[in-house]
Amino acid sequence: MTGPLAGVRVIEIASLAPAPFGCMILADLGAEVLRIDRASSSATALVPPPGPLDRGRTTLAVDLKSPEGLARVKELVADADVFVEGFRPGVAERIGIGPDDLAAVNERLVYARMTGWGQEGPLSRAAGHDINYIAVAGALEPIARRGERPLPPSNLLGDFAGGGMLMALGIVAALHERTSSGRGQVVDAAMVDGGSLYSSFMRGMHAAGVWNEEPGTNMLDGAAAFYDTYPCADGKYVAVGCVEPHFFAEMLEKLGIEEPDLPHQIDPSGWDAWRTVIGEVFLTRTRDEWAEHFGDSDACVSPVLSPWEAHQHPHNIARNSFVEVDGIVQPAPAPRFSRTPTSTPASPRPFEGWGQSAAPGR
Repeated sequence: MTGPLAGVRVIEIASLAPAPFGCMILADLGAEVLRIDRASSSATALVPPPGPLDRGRTTLAVDLKSPEGLARVKELVADADVFVEGFRPGVAERIGIGPDDLAAVNERLVYARMTGWGQEGPLSRAAGHDINYIAVAGALEPIARRGERPLPPSNLLGDFAGGGMLMALGIVAALHERTSSGRGQVVDAAMVDGGSLYSSFMRGMHAAGVWNEEPGTNMLDGAAAFYDTYPCADGKYVAVGCVEPHFFAEMLEKLGIEEPDLPHQIDPSGWDAWRTVIGEVFLTRTRDEWAEHFGDSDACVSPVLSPWEAHQHPHNIARNSFVEVDGIVQPAPAPRFSRTPTSTPASPRPFEGWGQSAAPGR
């Protein structure tokens, strides 16, 4: 493996969504990730189909309930840098693979715990999913049109942005700290915490008196005519984000709209009227016709692409932003590095032993 994390060894206890995504990020960046799968699973267990979150792994089936399986995991931990688990609080300790258990084997181990509610608090042992975590974090309520109910943003905000990505960042930070202390530590990554982080900007705007508490009434949440989506002649959409006045003026020029007698762009009293004027023009052409029309402009107008067509956009093609692994088109590793570029992701393969490379400071 190549990338800035080459030589870092990660043990991942198999789980769903957030932790696998975080470990995918680590593998993409060059870490050697070993996923411990259950030797046997319940017929009722939710097991997702193989896909991008599995890439870059080696895998090993272990019965964690057996003394032999437990001993095998601890043997592997002795030579690892990172351990990742996504159990509810207390479960890893009952199995015998809690932070104290593994620190006794390897005091340099960074132990990452991926949960929804965190390791303590009244909800810490409660069940939940992405939608629950971002609801309590205050990140779900603002995602709504005015007067309408909140719309779940799939499971992107809690599981992946506020979960797996936050965990990966915490792991990298702990590995950096270890270079000076020589010791590992526990990373408590909770989706309720990660979800709340994403409200930082609007909290600042609210404190300054420029963000309303009612969803769908603000400049960046769909209320402003210059920051919204518009349907086109073919039923598809374009995204408009011309916040700055000169970009807004360029959009009007490209649309052939001579500035009507309406309030200034940023005056909320005119947003509905502006939306009507702008929307009528966008309905006269298809999405792709508008994409071509605005292709060389600074009007901040873009086609709204589905995940199944984004890889066909010329910009994404030019940047090689997508790769194909096992017949599945998927995002390429990101970000990009000048001296330590990442490898093309590979499909999972059986574990045959740790590689020969060593993490810095090992």
